[in-house]
Amino acid sequence: MESGQNNKKALIYRARLMGLCLIIFAVAVFVKLLKIQYYDTYRGKTWAEYSVKNDLKLDTIPAMRGNIYSSDNSLLATSLPFYYIGLDTKVADSAYFEANLEELANLLNKSFGEKSVEDYKARIRKFRNSKSARYLRLKSKVITHLEREKIKEWPFFRRDKKGGGGKFETIYKRYKPFSPMADRTIGGIDPKTGKGYIGIEASFDKYLEGKSGVGWVERVEGGLKIPVGDAFNIRPESGKDIYTTLDMNYQDMAEHALRKRLVETNANFGCVIVMEVATGAIKAMANLTRRGEGNYEEDFNYALAGSNDPGSTFKLPTMMAILEETKINPDNVFVETGNGSYQFKGTTVSDSKRGGYGNISATEVFEKSSNIGILRLMQKYFFSKPDVYLNYLKQFHLTQPTGIHMKGEKPPFIKDRQHKQWSGYSLFFMSHGYEMSMTPLQTLTFYNAVANDGYWVRPMLVREIRNAEIIEDKVPSYIAEKPICSIETIRKLKKMMEGVVEHGTATNVKSNLFKIAGKTGTAQKLIDGQYKRGQYYTSFAGYFPADKPKYSCIVIVDTPRGDVAEYQLFAGTVAAPVFKEVADRIYAYDPTIQNPIKDTLPKTSRDLKFAGRTSDLRVISENLNLSKVTTQNEFASGSIRKKGDAVWQGQNITSKEIPDLSGLTMRDALSLMENKGFKVNFKGSGKVIEQSIPPGKNPKGIKTILLTLQ
Repeated sequence: MESGQNNKKALIYRARLMGLCLIIFAVAVFVKLLKIQYYDTYRGKTWAEYSVKNDLKLDTIPAMRGNIYSSDNSLLATSLPFYYIGLDTKVADSAYFEANLEELANLLNKSFGEKSVEDYKARIRKFRNSKSARYLRLKSKVITHLEREKIKEWPFFRRDKKGGGGKFETIYKRYKPFSPMADRTIGGIDPKTGKGYIGIEASFDKYLEGKSGVGWVERVEGGLKIPVGDAFNIRPESGKDIYTTLDMNYQDMAEHALRKRLVETNANFGCVIVMEVATGAIKAMANLTRRGEGNYEEDFNYALAGSNDPGSTFKLPTMMAILEETKINPDNVFVETGNGSYQFKGTTVSDSKRGGYGNISATEVFEKSSNIGILRLMQKYFFSKPDVYLNYLKQFHLTQPTGIHMKGEKPPFIKDRQHKQWSGYSLFFMSHGYEMSMTPLQTLTFYNAVANDGYWVRPMLVREIRNAEIIEDKVPSYIAEKPICSIETIRKLKKMMEGVVEHGTATNVKSNLFKIAGKTGTAQKLIDGQYKRGQYYTSFAGYFPADKPKYSCIVIVDTPRGDVAEYQLFAGTVAAPVFKEVADRIYAYDPTIQNPIKDTLPKTSRDLKFAGRTSDLRVISENLNLSKVTTQNEFASGSIRKKGDAVWQGQNITSKEIPDLSGLTMRDALSLMENKGFKVNFKGSGKVIEQSIPPGKNPKGIKTILLTLQ
């Protein structure tokens, strides 16, 4: 009994002791809070005073935006850090401040020169002595990262005992190394929000922007935010990188050819798109707008949003519908086009050739782009069943956008019979590209399907999304499961498109090295509700090489001008030559589409073992006890017939013809061809064993040569 009472007293005693300890602890915490609030200091002030004078708050820390790359991993857009430099004038103690102020003022004056040494000193002292202001920006403009690294060694910025106060406010600016090339396609960001607002920057903004962090900042006079430490910060996550299908070599080819033609014709704007047939990968997308005499800039994406009447390029889907519906042999079906003028419901329909084409085949209707011919064929096969024709257009993927993963694609406008603007004229005008609107990309995608044996491929500009080097998402090619028409129709159309270049409206783009297939389009512009002669939207769409298509391409030149005959403002004269220049340069650049070089050298020259500068070959022949080099030409080549017996031959490199480069080192071949005005691309190492342009006369317009070394 007594033992139980003793245990009870012990428990009560322990409980009271524990309670007393908790009370003492609570009082200690309260006292500590009072001490922090009223006695502990932050930068020489009590927290209470500091909270009145300055504002310490959590703020977002922007993430580093992701990069954009080309198909060969060249950098297209990146964020570079820039810095404002400032000084919290009250951080350093008095001794340090007085000892280092002069040096700081001298460095500021020498580096930036915005003020004199005395002005810098006076301004810094003013802020240090002020009761309200303390933070001073030392330069009105931002500095680069390299400048920042140098400034970190200055007084107040380096880590000196009792020093400090120097601050760097980081901002990021978007930089495009290839600008202005593809500016509108790559896009830009809004300087206020930091978000993409056009192009790839906008379309893939959620990947590029990353995740912002959170950190403590000090709000000082002027609304400036100064970081005060990162112990409790949530660090930002950098944005992901976008890898595109663009190739800057192709982009340069496209922009150069387009700009030259726009300047020559004083046109309003132009567009060139180059796309891989099999994958839909866009290799180049050039958009140039006239901004004054001879000045063209890329500020609107006509490829995606430039919707116009396509004109005669739309005769391709019309002819596809006719062939699918009738299964005719277009070579054996003839159309009477008369003298080039035809009355249709009180409207005069004309062909471009004065005097007309007379009685021509359906194939020739397409090749010569006869408006009368296409009207007569439509009257024969579709005027009694317009819905069948319209259903074919849906089948050909022409009534919907391409679905490219880019913001801003304008949908095509192709009427059906329920539309309020449908009339008895609509079917005819639609058959050759009027009373409708399509973007260049939508037209090209259809032509690309023909090149791809009827399989429709969605255009693509982005191939991968990466987090550092880790591939997080791939954008695969989308190819429709079923072809848009029969393979028989495709074969007939391909032959017709080759015929346009061989003996139709685009014979001026015929190449001796490879075949081009395509179609011209010259659409009168709709101005104030009326189509105007002399105001043309010209285009050429097609693919190459025609026998094994790898690339499809479309060229748009809007409203060409000039004191010339009207036919010289048509697509065959204006847009088609741009297509040829781009195709020629790509052919010279891409060895996978080049035809093998035929061996045209004489038998005695096939075993060449030496080629180079004559002075070098003389040294070689003397040291190897070979026959003496007697030619006085700067370059020579030679072959060994038997031991010690070499046959040397001088090479005439001063002529305009392409020399035989076999056996030359890269140094000599590069020097020789660049002096002739050529751009030289090469693969491999060693000596030249193959050249993309055979020796002899230079094909007109080609200024790029590919050399294979081994």
